[in-house]
Amino acid sequence: MALALGSGGARGYAHIGVIQVLEERGHEIVSVAGSSMGAVVGGLYAAGALDEYTAWVRTLRQRDVVRLLDLKLSAPGAIRAEKILARVRDLLGDVRIEDLPIPYTAVATDLYARKEVWFQRGPVDAAIRASIAIPGVITPVMLNGRLLADGGITNPVPIAPTASAQADVTVGVSLGGETRGLEGGAAVTETAEARPVEEWTDRFKAGAAQLLDRESVRSLLARLRAAPGPVEVEDDADADTVEEVERAAGHENGANGAGRRRRDDGLDDFDDLPSGMGKMAVMYHSLDAMQSVLVRYRLAGYPPDVLITVPRDACRSLEFHRAEEMIALGRELAERELDKAGL
Repeated sequence: MALALGSGGARGYAHIGVIQVLEERGHEIVSVAGSSMGAVVGGLYAAGALDEYTAWVRTLRQRDVVRLLDLKLSAPGAIRAEKILARVRDLLGDVRIEDLPIPYTAVATDLYARKEVWFQRGPVDAAIRASIAIPGVITPVMLNGRLLADGGITNPVPIAPTASAQADVTVGVSLGGETRGLEGGAAVTETAEARPVEEWTDRFKAGAAQLLDRESVRSLLARLRAAPGPVEVEDDADADTVEEVERAAGHENGANGAGRRRRDDGLDDFDDLPSGMGKMAVMYHSLDAMQSVLVRYRLAGYPPDVLITVPRDACRSLEFHRAEEMIALGRELAERELDKAGL
């Protein structure tokens, strides 16, 4: 069995659950490729260190994650991630890709050449570091004249690197499934005229749920219904939660004033932005939107025999304290799809 593990931040913990189910059912994994978080989990699995990593991430709480994220607002990426990588290096040691017992490919993106890069030789930890550099979030790296960033930019579910494997079945795991309750795929038409809030509340709730907490969604809808004045938001420099890290990394912290009136930013007749919608959140949404289209095109060219899809709203990208929940979800989705395929 060949395994392609997709990109998607903390949702990538679901990969662990998928691998657990495959092993429990007696399937031998003969090749693994991964982008971003998929490269992390895939590399640790190929090196025989996934169980130790799983035990560690299950102990992480939200404050632990905030400390590990290593926020650096002045860097090319808001998060250096060196503390997380240090733990991964401890588990991997000095192992090289060509010495792994299972063929492994980490996929990154060369931002200069505008193409994906397959790492199939060299230190595993260096390949993983290149693959996880989410643009604007985790600092990119330079290697051999290449400016390397997240593999999910060009190949969110890297099936192609496993094509040469002598495998009976190829399993792909996508972390960019459609948000539950929200339409996706085909284009939709919309009016540029403001409609009553009640006409679009359900759709907004479904879309915002993947990134914003419930209180942010409720607060915004309440403000829009009541048509209040500007909202004052305090600037808190102490980040104790993942939400605060996201806002700090976005260099902004709050709504942009009341909706449907003339504003200082020149945007007339638009609604308030949600209180958690900083620059980082906008980048995440934009990357998710691009990747959802790219996944469909990529999988059309290299369709896996079994596709396991994790919804985007299952977990926010930086919620690395939700390992237990995501592993369980990965197990549930894997069991369902493998049952369908008779595997």
